[in-house]
Formats: sequence, structure tokens, C-alpha cells
Amino acid sequence: MTAVKNRVVVIGAGIGGLAAALRLAHAGCAVTVLERSGTPGGKLRTLPSDAGPVDTGPTVLTLRHVFDQLFADVGERLDDHLALNRQTLLARHYWSDGTNLDLDASPDQSARNIETAFGAKARSEFESFSNKAEMLFDGFDLPMMRAPEPSVKGLVRHVMRNPALIPAMAPLKTLAGMLNSHFSEKKLAQLFGRYATYVGGSPYQSPAILGLIWHAEAQGVWTVKGGMHQLARTIETLAKRKGATFHYNVDVKRIESQGGRAAYVTASSMRVPADAVVFNGDPQALVKGAMGHTAQQAVPLTATSPRSLSACVYAFAAEPQGPDLAHHTVFFGDDPRAEFDALAAGRLPDDPSLYICAQDRGTGQPHPQNERFEIILNAPPTTQPTDAGDATCHPLIFNRLRQFGLTFSPTPLERTLSTPLTFQRLFPHSDGALYGRSPHGMMAAFARPTARTGMTGLYLAGGGAHPGAGLPMAALSGKHAADTILSDLALTSTFPQTDMPGGMSTGSATMAPGPSRSSAS
Repeated sequence: MTAVKNRVVVIGAGIGGLAAALRLAHAGCAVTVLERSGTPGGKLRTLPSDAGPVDTGPTVLTLRHVFDQLFADVGERLDDHLALNRQTLLARHYWSDGTNLDLDASPDQSARNIETAFGAKARSEFESFSNKAEMLFDGFDLPMMRAPEPSVKGLVRHVMRNPALIPAMAPLKTLAGMLNSHFSEKKLAQLFGRYATYVGGSPYQSPAILGLIWHAEAQGVWTVKGGMHQLARTIETLAKRKGATFHYNVDVKRIESQGGRAAYVTASSMRVPADAVVFNGDPQALVKGAMGHTAQQAVPLTATSPRSLSACVYAFAAEPQGPDLAHHTVFFGDDPRAEFDALAAGRLPDDPSLYICAQDRGTGQPHPQNERFEIILNAPPTTQPTDAGDATCHPLIFNRLRQFGLTFSPTPLERTLSTPLTFQRLFPHSDGALYGRSPHGMMAAFARPTARTGMTGLYLAGGGAHPGAGLPMAALSGKHAADTILSDLALTSTFPQTDMPGGMSTGSATMAPGPSRSSAS
């Protein structure tokens, strides 16, 4: 008689869910992944264009070691499955007064570029800031990001053992406050303040410790051949090889409990038994009852609110005319304080900073005439049933770029635009917030929910859970979820068993049998 495998249901095939599914399948669990959309990746999505699929989410891979470790932990090599190209140019930056600056993969080259643009004092301040960012990253990597359940007491003990972290943390300052006091050149304060938006925050409300994000990027930036969505496809393929089953176009209705723990996941036409459930959606969906009443108390409201920023995102193919673009190019607004004040007030800024990814550049190959682009405008989250969409975003974005001399032919159409309302529809109960809970406030990192929830057998993975937003953080959340599940299951002596371990029931006392809309892939 063969041993019954522990059954794990993963709700959502974002990077966090995929990473958890791969690790759990490798560990011998019977893993079933249920995904609402038709493809894996979550926010790592694409839109079609005449030039091929255009990434409309994350555009590069940072903290590559997180993914190297994910693949190594399941007996694979990342380089055997994906072709990665390290970028020599991290980002190009333009200001309306004609100033431009390239940040390079080489710290020395970045320092030289800053000296050329802003002088020797600016270079010295940049080198000092880079050292501070590295100290912060190294100081908080293990006790925070890699810790499954970080605690305030644990962090305080860690800081007391490493007192040099205290001035680097600037605990009484926001990120903008620290940067404005550090840099005499305000353009550099504006540039590095932008990194707060990487996790959905404003530099004027986020803690100074977020300066460590610069070091995360400075460690290296990679593009993925074929587009970033290939990362999701690759992890899905490996998880399938290890026995995981994927069902797409499945709308999960609720998580049911039995004996005080998560026991079943019910969708429109299936009911899947589970010894553990991983929820890879926005945790706010649980709080709002999207997974049923029994799961509603699993995460406290304070773990999901206030909400992070959203975005207006164009993804299209066109021929550009104007300033030379890198793979990553930023066009800055003239008044960063006014920009973030507008976002805080729930409005789009009149004078925004705009981020452009030229997807076909930085690949090591000549870019085609008809290129693929993603343009991102930071936006507030939404609770409204409608939004202005293209009528508002289009002139705001393209008039601003025209002021920098940049135009596109043909002009992008409305169907290439995703708004906060689009993201609310794609990721229900998220308010369109792309990064889960806001990073604002000194204690925000501790407010995020961890993998283990208040409901026995229910776990979280994804950018809305610890350690936070971004591809590498989401992948780490999947590791935290998998490790916690395996630890908890090892401590549990008995599990509910069925005649078909890991199987599904298409009928129950509350649901009539019917054909499934899902398809095993």
C-alpha cells in the first residue's frame, strides 16, 4: 500500500504561488493549483501586439540569487531553463531642464556619470549613500526578508548587536527626508526616492530604510529572453514535472473548514480536498469574504490596509522618435512633492514622472523598428466602479513625453491601457493596489501578514504577504509558505484521507455535479 501524500491546494498561480507549488511538489506533496485567469504569472502578465507579447508587469529580474536558490532547491539550474541577459545599464534618467543621467551596473561608472552630471560633491554623496544602502540590505536580509516570521523584538536585538545600522536606518525620517538631507543635488534625492514606488509607496511617507532597495538593484538587473512571463511558464513546467496539477479559468468560491482547519477548496464545478491551502491572492480578498466566512478572520484588517499605489500602464508596439531610450528609462516630473501629494489625495498628478521599458532593448541584439514598450504612471488605488481610463491617462502621459521630445507612431490605442480599475477586475478585492498593503510608516514591514494565518491549514504567498512586493520577494514568500507547511504537516500525526489522494470531487452536498470550466495543463 502506497503512502498517502499530503494534499496542498494553491489558489493562484502568481510567482508566490508558483514558487510554493514547485517546492511542495518537489517535497512529495500532491499539489493542485487553481488559477482564475488562463495563464500563470499573476501580475507577470502580457498583452498582445503586432510585435509580439508585451510585458505589462515586472520588466526585469533583480536579486537573481533568490531564483538561483529556488531552482537549486529542487535539483535544477536556472541557466538550464532560462536565458538571462545581465544589463550593463541599469536605467537612464531625463529631467525637463535637459539633465540626463545613466546609472550603470558598474558602481564606478555610475559614480563617474554622477560626477559628470552634478559634480564631485554629488559623486561623494552618491558613494556614501550606496555604502549605506548596502549596509542596510546586508543588515536586514536575514532577520527580515529571509525570516518567515520576523518580530520587532528580534529586530531590536539584531540592531543592538549591530549599532552602526541605527544611523543608516534614520529611524525618525522618511525616505524623502533622509535623501533630502543626504544629497545636496535634489535631482538625486528625487531619483532614489522613486524606489519607494517599487513597493507601492511614496518617499514622503515610507521609512528611510527603503533606501536599501537601491542596493538590491545595484547588485544586478537581468532581462529574460522571450519576456518576463517566461519565468512563470518555466516554474509552472517544472512544478508539473514534479507532479503538480494546474487548472486554469477556475473561479474559487470559498475555503471550507473541517475540524477547525482548512479542508476543502470549492470552485464553480469542483471541490478539492486539502491538508493545507496556499492563498496566492491579495490578502484583502480574505478580509472582504471572497473565500467565504470561515476564512474571513484568517488575516486582520490592519494587515491589508492602508493600500499601496496602483498604476496606469500602457503596453504596445510602435516606432519611437526622440530621446535615446535604454531598456529602463525614467522621465521625471518637475515637482516630486506635488506629484506624491496628488497621489496621496487620490488623484493622478498633473506633472508625473513616467517609467518606460523598451522591451526589445538591452537584449544584446539590435532592436527592431517596431518595438514593444511598457509605460507606467503611478496612480492611486481605486474603490470606484468606473474610471476615466484612456481619456485621462492618454493626454497626461503622452503630452508629458512630447515635452521631452518623445513620440510614438502609431499612437497607442485605448485597448493597450490597464488602469487601477483594470487591476481591480483582474485581482478582485485588491482596490487595484498592485503591492498589497502600503509600505508607509516605520512598522509597515511588521504589519504585513506572514505565511501562517489565523486559520489552521491556511497559508499566504505573494506580494501581499511577507516579505512584500516584487518578484524576488514574492518568490521568497513562496519559500516561506512551503517551509511553514512542511514543518506544520510534519508535526501533525493524522490527516483526512480520501479514496483518491490529491483528487477532486465534482459534486457535494452544496454543489451539483457539472462539467468543469478548468483544464489541466
